[in-house]
Amino acid sequence: MEPKEIRVGMVGYKFMGKAHSQAYRDVPMFFPDAPRPVMKAICGRDTEAVRQAAQQFGWESAVTDWRELVSRSDIDVIDINAPSNVHKEIAVEAARAGKHIFCEKPLALSLADSREMLREAETAGVKHMIGFNYRFAPAVQLARKLVSDGRLGQIYHFRAWFLQDWILDPDFPLVWRLDKSVAGSGSHGDLGAHLIDLAHFLVGEMTEVIGMSETFIKERPMPSAMTGLSASGSTDGPKGPVTVDDATLFMARFASGALGSFEATRFAAGHRCTNAFEINGSKGSVKFDFERMNELQVYFTGDDEDVQGFRRVLATDPAHAYMDAWWPAGHTIGYGQTFTHEVVELLQAIGGNRQPVPNFHDGIKCQAVLEAVELSIDERRWVRIDEL
Repeated sequence: MEPKEIRVGMVGYKFMGKAHSQAYRDVPMFFPDAPRPVMKAICGRDTEAVRQAAQQFGWESAVTDWRELVSRSDIDVIDINAPSNVHKEIAVEAARAGKHIFCEKPLALSLADSREMLREAETAGVKHMIGFNYRFAPAVQLARKLVSDGRLGQIYHFRAWFLQDWILDPDFPLVWRLDKSVAGSGSHGDLGAHLIDLAHFLVGEMTEVIGMSETFIKERPMPSAMTGLSASGSTDGPKGPVTVDDATLFMARFASGALGSFEATRFAAGHRCTNAFEINGSKGSVKFDFERMNELQVYFTGDDEDVQGFRRVLATDPAHAYMDAWWPAGHTIGYGQTFTHEVVELLQAIGGNRQPVPNFHDGIKCQAVLEAVELSIDERRWVRIDEL
């Protein structure tokens, strides 16, 4: 019998913690047929900060030790959105405690650790999901449908770029996302991971890659405070080394024969969150930019010559994924709703006794590409994904 409630414990309370919390709160109002999430406890190291987050976000309680959270008998799912260097340890212990797992990307700091997380989850027989929220924009779901239904024909090209500018200032502090020991990599793993997953979701698996990267600012002031993508620090104080990439570009070949190009950077002035892709096929093309996330640009070669051109499709009708739960046609949704759709998938999968999608298998595929690109950069050559 499908459970009516699923009890959640969450590790992390800042940027992603707020996004996930909003999603859990949205579900009962807009998706009443899904199992209802019960926000049992939120976890963070700062006692006062996590207590305030629990009150603000709507959690029943707050704790400072994730091990306590994992061991509680009144929790069914562990949601992990803390920094990347703790994903593996928490996920492994959660699996061994019989908890389902929802883990933000990247899955872990290495492919080996990602594979271990999957082994533990499969041994325990728990459900596992990875947080690739951009899949869940209705316009992206429409692009997937056009590809899978063959309406774009044979796919020739996938090109994608994720451009930000939030660390353009050389005096911006050395936040944890710029520390390889915590983040794993820079724009490559943070932004590029989303592009890689979108490529897998829309076009299929890659076979080989070749890449290049650069760290433009080699050292930065040490931070005095960090919250989400903001931080403060003194320009007169000590500095520390930046140990991740500021920008990474790579090319890829897909198993289908398509060609791909990918660019991830935090140094694109004027770009706040330009997460975009274009797909070109024998019968048409699509273009998407997350800064206009409710729109998909669509072109079909079969249109009459006098009206050929890209058309703007507003993906807000009931015919578009998830949109029948929201507002009347033409009334748009936003960034937060991609997380709501993720959580709906998680809850429905647990309720229906199936694995959610995307899951740790998708996280491993993404991690393999990330590491293949890094190996390519180090050895200045094409690298096959199956080498890893």
